[in-house]
Order: sequence, then structure tokens, then C-alpha cells
Amino acid sequence: MRGAADPAALATRVGGLSLRSAVMTASGTSGHGAELAAYGALGDLGAVVVKSLAPYPWPGNSGVRVQGVPGGSMLNRVGLQGPGAKAWCERDLPRLVACGARVVASVWGRTPEEFAAAAGEVAGRPGVVAVEVNMSCPNLSGHMFAQSPEGTAEVVGAVAARLAGAGVPLWAKLSPAAADVREAAGAALGAGAAALTLVNTMPGMWVDPAGRRPALCGGLSGPALHAVAVRAVYECRRAFPDAPIVGVGGVCTGTDAAELIAAGANAVQVGTATFSDPRAPWRVQAELARWCARRRTTVEELSGAAAR
Repeated sequence: MRGAADPAALATRVGGLSLRSAVMTASGTSGHGAELAAYGALGDLGAVVVKSLAPYPWPGNSGVRVQGVPGGSMLNRVGLQGPGAKAWCERDLPRLVACGARVVASVWGRTPEEFAAAAGEVAGRPGVVAVEVNMSCPNLSGHMFAQSPEGTAEVVGAVAARLAGAGVPLWAKLSPAAADVREAAGAALGAGAAALTLVNTMPGMWVDPAGRRPALCGGLSGPALHAVAVRAVYECRRAFPDAPIVGVGGVCTGTDAAELIAAGANAVQVGTATFSDPRAPWRVQAELARWCARRRTTVEELSGAAAR
């Protein structure tokens, strides 16, 4: 137990991966490379989770792609724009490594084989400590594999087979839109996932009343998603007591992070808050350290306390 704000109080493990801090960035919110290095030391964070990568370049969606939602939340339909896994490894990854970042490479595809191809490209690269499989983006119609246990198992199984022997853990990022996230989580763990990332954005819509038409259909993130993420983490911790879990959704303060950790997360990711405050991951990290110090606890002691 620690009575002073001690950075070591934030140390955690996500399965076999040791992290100096339980606070990471979230995929899709901090770019593909070292964009946030101007605002803080990337090496001080647990990890930098990069924007999802396909095995090929992808332009994303056209038209309006982002819309603010009252209360600091956001709708987006960016559509997984990216340079492709190979180009990212050549151009962006070296900059992240040079900044001292531990990197979690998020990958996506339209088929299980494409997921596996992207994962195979990034696995084993210097600085990549985990591969997060994004099966749950609501911006690709018909491709939310994580909405069903069968689709989840198919994708995770293909990626796990490709990563066999690579020594890089596979994290499965799941959707809060699944009929029962516990079923998807069980399928992911059974197919070879080393950890669960809970949760991705929730499908939402912005209607332009003056134009009398839908203006943007996409994924809802930010504070409006936080309670959904807390429940998903809690339910999966109860269902799978030993599963490593990364909590994500509406983490804007150290207290938000502590809530997800108490619900069952081993670590958290900061996403939408970064758009209004690029220093948000470091601020949340400092606030969480002070929160733990005031209560003479650590992340590892707090993790899952509410679910026990």
C-alpha cells in the first residue's frame, strides 16, 4: 500500500504483458504514429494503441465523418482510414519506437484472412507488444464480426493461428452492440484471445432536423458510452474471473479510469477525450495516481474489486 502519489502504483499486467502504467491511448484517437508526442512523453504511458490497420491502404468514408454530441461525446464514421500495415511498419512505427512508446497495433479486415494478414505484418516488429483485433467497428456495414460469437471465433481463430509462435498477445476488441457481450467474450477467449478490450463504439445517429434527413450514422464514443463500458467490463469479469481485460469508453478523468478498473479492468484506454485535450492520457494518468495515493491502494489491488 502506498500513501504518496507513486507512479509504481499504476503498474499492471494484461495477461503476460507487464505495463508501467495502466493508462493507454485508444485506437482511432491518437493517429497512426507519434502525433501525440508533442503533448507528452509516449514512453510514460502504458502503451500507444494506434489507429486500426488493414493489410492494404484504405481511404475511409467520404462526406461528413465526425459530429460532436452534447456532453463531450462524439459520433464518427471515419471508416478506418489508414496507410496499410506494411506502409505503417515502414513509416510510422519507427517514429513511435524512437519516442520510447510500447505499441499495440490494432488491425482490421473484411474477412478473417485479411485480419490475419494484417496481424502477420505487424507481429514481431520492434516495439509492438500486442495486437488488438478490431472486429467491432460500426462504420463498415456487414463487417461487425464481434456481434456474434461465431463471427468472433472465426476472426480470432484465424489471427491466433497466424500469430502462433510470434510471442505477441492477441487482444480482442468487442462491441457493446452484441446481444450478450459475454458470449462474444467467451468465443474470443476460446479461440485464442489473450485479453479482451471492452468496448468499441456504440452505433448511433445524428439527424439534421432542418434538412429532414439523417446526417451521420456512426459510432458513439465519449462520456455517453462510459456506463455501457463499465457494465460490459463488470459482466465479463464476473463471467471470466481470470481473463485479462482492458476497459475503454468515456475515460475522461482519473475517477473514470478507477471506476473501470474497479469493475474489472486491468488497464484502461483514453480515446475521445484526446480530441478536446491532447494531453488527456497523461492528465488521466496523473489523476489516477493521485486517486490511488489518497486511498492508499494500487491499480492491481483495485482491479476487479467491485466484481468480487
